[in-house]
Amino acid sequence: MTASVPSAAAALLGVVLLAGALVGLRRRARERRAGALVRVETDGPALLRSERYRLVGRPDELRAQPDGALVPVELKRRPLPRGGAFYSHTVQLWGYCLLVEEATGRSPPFALLRYRDGEVIVPWNAAARQALLALRRDALRPYDGRADPSPGKCARCVWAPRCDASAARGALAPVPRAGTSRPR
Repeated sequence: MTASVPSAAAALLGVVLLAGALVGLRRRARERRAGALVRVETDGPALLRSERYRLVGRPDELRAQPDGALVPVELKRRPLPRGGAFYSHTVQLWGYCLLVEEATGRSPPFALLRYRDGEVIVPWNAAARQALLALRRDALRPYDGRADPSPGKCARCVWAPRCDASAARGALAPVPRAGTSRPR
């Protein structure tokens, strides 16, 4: 019976070592796909800046592809959302792509969103660029008084006491918005 205990322990050790090796190989394959690490975020000043677009940002990592193109990588501590990457995360990566393009004169082919349990490749192409610049144009427009108030949003908003949206003052009843969802 004592002979089976060491062999069971050896088998368990073998399984653990094999699992560790497989995890390491998977990580190496993922890193090869992402490219060589060029820069990791530090506490210093913003890494990427565009006077033309009045944008500043610092991706968590910049990785160089074999052809020299830089790919911005954003690390998220949360798990990958069930429906895919949040639209706001995608827009953040588009901004980094635009900044990389401005800084290097070369468009990154994509950006990477790395969640705790998976990653999403965010394409950088003409459609993504157009969507980002349209969002930027909208954000730079003066506020025209339109609002999409809701008691849920307004209850957590620091601007609610000074807001002109009537839900912030409790005058609007919640309006059901069946079938709506955020863009992806």
